[in-house]
Amino acid sequence: MKSLRFSCIVPVYNGEQFLAEALDSILAQTCAPFEVIVVDDGSTDDTAAVAARYGKQIAYYRQDNAGPSAARNHGVRATRGDLVAFLDADDVWRPEKLARQAARFALRPELDISMTHARNFWIPGLRHEEEAFRGPPSCVAPASSLVARRVVLNRIGLFDADVKHKEMPGWLLHAAQRGAVVETLPDILVDRRIHHSNRSRGRGGKDAAGMLALAHALIERRRGSGSA
Repeated sequence: MKSLRFSCIVPVYNGEQFLAEALDSILAQTCAPFEVIVVDDGSTDDTAAVAARYGKQIAYYRQDNAGPSAARNHGVRATRGDLVAFLDADDVWRPEKLARQAARFALRPELDISMTHARNFWIPGLRHEEEAFRGPPSCVAPASSLVARRVVLNRIGLFDADVKHKEMPGWLLHAAQRGAVVETLPDILVDRRIHHSNRSRGRGGKDAAGMLALAHALIERRRGSGSA
């Protein structure tokens, strides 16, 4: 049986501080990626220089600043693999992440989309937030854990470039409505960095969690009716 090839997309905007750690976590996967695509969303810092250090290990694209959805779409259009995986430039994958999801796609040929859980970690400057955090130890992280078959992305459609926040949960709702088969692994395979520039800190994070809950509710309803 032919092995499924991973195309890994990293959208980044002014990510010089964290991009190398994200890329290193992709290149350290026990299931080696077929290609790694970095889409620079008009950064004004040294993001391009960080990416250049990786030479031919990555493909680097730059666009005018248009938001993360547009950057992800740019990356998807450049892919050649069978499975498309996304990692935000400030997050980190655990080494077995792609291997665990590859095994699920191999076991379930009907599976369209796979996600995993993530564990938050805070930069030292936000230690007070970490100490005050009273949420669950892990959460579903669609932006940095989602893997989809490329043919499914082509069938369902790409991300709404006009949406600059909560774009992944909204897309998951759309995918579920279009009949996509979605699975969320209980494994914690992503480390999600909390820092000063997170788009989902504060109220936005709560809104995103609510959108994701709606997506999962719809998916579970489809599963209960035998359509997923």
